[in-house]
Amino acid sequence: MEGNQTFEKAPKRRRPRFRWRRIIALLILLGGITFWLIVNPASYESEIIYQAPSADATDTNAPLATAVLAQLEVKGRAPKTGYERTQFYDGWPNMEDGCNLRQKILRRDLGDSAKLDGCNVVSGEYTEPYTGEHLIFTAREQISKGLQIDHIVALSDAWQKGAQNLEQAVRYQLATDPLNLVAADSSANQKKSDGDAATWLPSNKAFRCEYVARQVSVKYKYHLWVTEAERDAINNVLQNCPNQLAVGVTLPSGQN
Repeated sequence: MEGNQTFEKAPKRRRPRFRWRRIIALLILLGGITFWLIVNPASYESEIIYQAPSADATDTNAPLATAVLAQLEVKGRAPKTGYERTQFYDGWPNMEDGCNLRQKILRRDLGDSAKLDGCNVVSGEYTEPYTGEHLIFTAREQISKGLQIDHIVALSDAWQKGAQNLEQAVRYQLATDPLNLVAADSSANQKKSDGDAATWLPSNKAFRCEYVARQVSVKYKYHLWVTEAERDAINNVLQNCPNQLAVGVTLPSGQN
């Protein structure tokens, strides 16, 4: 053997470590976020809040529209004195994602056909409920001209039937409630103006049952009343669809 030789030990290769602490911390964070979203559903963007509840015949909790109508007080129309649209709201508000409510309702009603440019609906197809016509839009300008967002219960009508007695915050809710909003043909909406069911009904008879049912629901939800002529007009429509369900409301037990 030759003289003493020294051998240097090769450095140990570090084995990759699973960063368990970071993984656990991440899981805890994700779990916390999920829990927070569950207990705070109104604090994040959700398409559900923009949906007008459907009158699905399988919804056993939905009351009959005739039953809800029977709960409404019948009174004369109050004076229009003091009515201004700003008593309810001042333009379409921006929602959680920064998009305004008009665009959200257009997006809801045009459904899967709606094509977006940012917040704005720029094209799509729509079977318009007031006229029954199937409309095809290829540009945002066409939508802006052809469709308005109508209040199922006109704000002026609401004002004269109890809304003037509501707090400002409740009037705002009434004006921006998706249950009370629908994308409507501009011409038909202009003809409706602030009429109630006694003075105006959609020319599309197939939509009349749902239309008056939603009016009844909105009036019940916001403690508004109907005139005698209005009640009779709604009853006449509902005679053709006695099983029409109300939408977005529930009645106390035993009143369905």
